[in-house]
Amino acid sequence: MKKTLQRMWEQASIYLPVLLMAMLAMGTWWLVRNAPKPLQSNVDQVVSDAPDYVMDNFSVHQFDGTGRLQSVMTGEQARHFPKTDTMEVDDVRTRSIALNGMVTMSSADRGISNSDSSEVQLIGNAKVERVQPQQPGLTTRYTGEFLHAWTNEERVESHLPVVLTRGKNQFTGDRMKYDNLSQVVELNGRVKGIIYSDKNK
Repeated sequence: MKKTLQRMWEQASIYLPVLLMAMLAMGTWWLVRNAPKPLQSNVDQVVSDAPDYVMDNFSVHQFDGTGRLQSVMTGEQARHFPKTDTMEVDDVRTRSIALNGMVTMSSADRGISNSDSSEVQLIGNAKVERVQPQQPGLTTRYTGEFLHAWTNEERVESHLPVVLTRGKNQFTGDRMKYDNLSQVVELNGRVKGIIYSDKNK
């Protein structure tokens, strides 16, 4: 009797690992099927609604592949929003340097910039200034309550009143579009201009 039981146990032990594996597989399948689904959408929504980091009294420098300085952004506080990959900056100041040496500077009470500072929205006491190293007397300046600047494309637009100053000449309008590459400025609404002439000396 003892030998018979031992023989049966030995035969059963051969199949024991297979039975254990089958039980583990069935248990895993049951757990996967009955486990609650993660609330992924809610987690993403919470993360995207809040900034993922904040910087105080900061300075950010951007360089191209050759190590040339492209732009500098400074501000009192910056908040980065991962959903749109944009940065909102209080007391923003930017400085961009083009390949031809053209320097574009901007400032405002608040700014919203994309990841590489190539597109900046300036809100409150907004100013964009473009300085030509070869002709410093022909500095172009735009001021208003809102300015939208594309530094790489050398464009500035606004749907609010703007004062445009180029050298000693000054123009105002209710709306503005300016393209430096085509040297075309478009002022709409109530447009006024003061053109300085050297003949008046």
